[in-house]
Amino acid sequence: MRRYELAEDRGLDHLALVERDQPKPGAGEVLVRVRATSLNFHDYIVVMGWFPADKGRIPMSDGAGEVVEVGAGVTEFAPGDHVISTYFANWQDGAVSKPSVSAMRGDQVDGYAAEFVVGKATDFTRAPRGLSFEQAATLPCAGVTAWRALMVEARIKPGDVVMVQGTGGVSIFALQFARAAGATVIATTSSEAKAQKLRDLGATHVINYTDTPEWGVEATKLTDGRGVDVLLEVVGGEGITQSIAAVRTGGTIVLIGALSRKPLQFPMLGVLNKNMKLQGITVGSRREQQEMVAAIEVNAIQPVVSDIFAFDKLADAFRHQEAHGHFGKIAVSI
Repeated sequence: MRRYELAEDRGLDHLALVERDQPKPGAGEVLVRVRATSLNFHDYIVVMGWFPADKGRIPMSDGAGEVVEVGAGVTEFAPGDHVISTYFANWQDGAVSKPSVSAMRGDQVDGYAAEFVVGKATDFTRAPRGLSFEQAATLPCAGVTAWRALMVEARIKPGDVVMVQGTGGVSIFALQFARAAGATVIATTSSEAKAQKLRDLGATHVINYTDTPEWGVEATKLTDGRGVDVLLEVVGGEGITQSIAAVRTGGTIVLIGALSRKPLQFPMLGVLNKNMKLQGITVGSRREQQEMVAAIEVNAIQPVVSDIFAFDKLADAFRHQEAHGHFGKIAVSI
């Protein structure tokens, strides 16, 4: 079987496939033929060496595939079942804790850039029915992150106003989940072509942040001066000042990513005066993933896959990610 392993030197030019023996499942384990993975910013910073990971680690935190063989004692899955991976090896259910987020796929433990993997049955959940492997592979990181942000932490309800930034995976999933929950969505982008795609997915308002640098002020105007209930912050840096301007008094900013790779800089009094909540999150639990899978099926949500690359073109997929031309998720077929 083929898989990627991190070399001593990191970077896209050092991503190479290696040949390894196909693993066998032990008691409580399943053997999965991985059919697809998808790219996250987390995966990028791991392969670039900006985030620590051991030499020989299998990268990529997302995986979707089919069960080939089950070990003794496994009753939840059977050969032929379509499954998706979980992001954290130790977070099954319950509130977040230090142990629950101590083993991330693709850097602290092996990920899914491999043709076959063996894991505990609890390392996987059922994949939503009706999705391709590439669509299903977008869910474990970006999908669960958006789900937990809106449904678990912010606890949105019909009539709420949710704001999303850009057109990456988490933001697109948040738009889809928010609309399914009966919320209004305001989105930002710098591209008119992407703006139309956001409207097609259900965004009520789209703000071009290049043409409107004070997009947070504009979002407040669009809500008749009230402000949005929940904003998903994926960029960080100084831009959070506009996020604070956009959110209503008593509202919530969910801190998800730091695409700018710059420290947060914001007016503290703005947060205090608005009595707002800043909630940091990293993906979610296996139970939350199972709840998300059920919601996707009930609402017939189709994950948005922008581009699909071949397994031996993983480095090219990351270069495409660097160019920021995608809309939704980039997937890799295995």
